[in-house]
Amino acid sequence: MTKELEGKTIVITGSKIPEDMAEVIERRGGKARVRSLQGLVPADPAEIDKDVRQLTEQGADWIIFTTGIGYEAIYKSAERQGILPLFEERLQKAKVACRGYRTKAYLKKSGVHPVVSADDGTIANMIDKLNAFDFNGCQVWLQLHGELTSQLHDFISSEPGMKVQAVLPYRYQAPDREILAQLTDELLQHQVDAVSFTTQVQVNYLFDYAKEHGQQEALQDTFNHHVLAAAVGKVTADALREEGITRIVVPELERMGAMIVEIAHFFEEQSVEKNEE
Repeated sequence: MTKELEGKTIVITGSKIPEDMAEVIERRGGKARVRSLQGLVPADPAEIDKDVRQLTEQGADWIIFTTGIGYEAIYKSAERQGILPLFEERLQKAKVACRGYRTKAYLKKSGVHPVVSADDGTIANMIDKLNAFDFNGCQVWLQLHGELTSQLHDFISSEPGMKVQAVLPYRYQAPDREILAQLTDELLQHQVDAVSFTTQVQVNYLFDYAKEHGQQEALQDTFNHHVLAAAVGKVTADALREEGITRIVVPELERMGAMIVEIAHFFEEQSVEKNEE
């Protein structure tokens, strides 16, 4: 494997599988630096159990899953309560929609074939596909991730006559302010070469901190001229653009590994251009 990231320091801001991302970076010659900008904590098990029991007792016309980790938590709740067969029966009877290849793989193990699956792993793609269906008067059981505010929740809730039960197996947790201060300082001093963002929330936390401390413009300048901003997908990239960042790499396939590859390609092209000068 070529070493496109030789001498480069890449910041990982996510809370999930940072070790895997670090390994991909190091295989390409780079150095990974973990600065988690988003914690993820499980909801109260009793709260999840209640939501799952309600689904098995009442059923739903539509059941929508947005993350594999969320589906797994719900599945384990049904298993823990001894109602897994009822849970899987409800899945078989309902129209199921999902986002992400892991979520689809979990559903397949339960013998469930979603009528809607976001091909590119984005909520926007899922909404586009759900738009083709009539939800009037439907009961929808919607698994969200991290926070209740989302494009999908807004879309579902806007449909007339629809009853929505939102389920949140995991909630975002604000990062340690010491980490925010440390990363901001590293960025403004150009001590790192790229930052990989995997959610919109990470972008929001970092720039909210910068605004609080009068460092917003300096941070914008850093990303636009010195430190590369990488986004795992369209939503995260849009969050960066809203903060005034114009130099962004984003993979066509919304995967963390693909994002690292795009970072490597950026620096490889940059190196070629310098050699040609």
